[in-house]
Amino acid sequence: MSHDTNQSAATGHPRRPRRGRPGGTLAAVAAKVGVSRTTVSNAYNRPDQLSKDLRERIMGAAAELGYAGPDPVARSLRTRQADAVGLLFGERLGYAFRDPGTVEFMHGLGEACTERGRSLLLVPSPPGSASEGLVHRASVDGFVISSAAVDDPNVRAVLSRPQPAVIVDSPLGVAGVDFVGIEDRAGFAQVARHVLGLGHRRIGVLSIRRGEDVDAETSPRLLVERIEVGRAQHPVRQQRLLGLLDAAAELGIPSERFLVSERPYNSREEGVEGARELLAADSELTAIMSITDVMAIGVLDELSHRGVAVPAGLTVTGFDDVPAAQSFGLTTVRQPLEEKGRIAIETLLDDRPRTRAKRVLLPTELIVRASSAPPRS
Repeated sequence: MSHDTNQSAATGHPRRPRRGRPGGTLAAVAAKVGVSRTTVSNAYNRPDQLSKDLRERIMGAAAELGYAGPDPVARSLRTRQADAVGLLFGERLGYAFRDPGTVEFMHGLGEACTERGRSLLLVPSPPGSASEGLVHRASVDGFVISSAAVDDPNVRAVLSRPQPAVIVDSPLGVAGVDFVGIEDRAGFAQVARHVLGLGHRRIGVLSIRRGEDVDAETSPRLLVERIEVGRAQHPVRQQRLLGLLDAAAELGIPSERFLVSERPYNSREEGVEGARELLAADSELTAIMSITDVMAIGVLDELSHRGVAVPAGLTVTGFDDVPAAQSFGLTTVRQPLEEKGRIAIETLLDDRPRTRAKRVLLPTELIVRASSAPPRS
């Protein structure tokens, strides 16, 4: 009984082609099919340029001869292009697939990479990590740096490479490097004006502190004190808190009663803990403003558990407008998360002369929903 030469006699599973087997070369495949070597190469690298029938004939001949396709390392050395983009991500890798705002951003990155024929290499850079080796070894045509700390050694490693880089959100003010983001301070001022305009004066704020601060003291402190903590290292959170102070100053409202609770992670569970902490510190709060939707939804969970009606008993707001915000009726600030990822790739891969850094600021929009109302009498 004969066996298919491409099947394992023991398992029936397809054999993995063995590179370097006699006859297993691009030239041999071209000769067998009767086409040029360029046509064989296109079957792997530009399949849209061949008919379906021709590509199937080429791939069938390659499998028969044991040819596994062009060597990507050799191609990269020859063309000096990796056809890949690196993403230096300022959190643990799992966070990229769990946080809804990051998922939206990643979707925009992925779609733009696909349209431009690039793959995406994720390089995690959680707080306190020192993985510069991953950056230096990464075979990519450029890097997107997302939400990294100012003193992150991996950022320095990326910027030491000759390939272009684009910073998304933070760090701020890096000379000579393209930037894509939003006006975080102005964006948070939008929702702060809304809450203050409704008449709220006793306000709690939920913020995030980065992972290296997880053992830091967490009890609520006055807003002005919190802003001074780590201002340079964590510009996004500090800019959003400053937006509340801006709105209060515009209305002549003193900020002495604004309390801030900083939680170690951006999660729904931390929103629950933050709400408990703020309400224990000031039972007369009439509003809780979160710098993210995810933690704001955690606040809604805790208030529901306590039987506190929203917004009659307490106003709750967020920031980002992640997909779940609408279903929870959350008043928030919308930022174009998916578009931010797409524009980051477009900025990184455009062929303009790199004589000056490009700065792209995307718009934000206040979205008023059912979670905000004037304070209880």
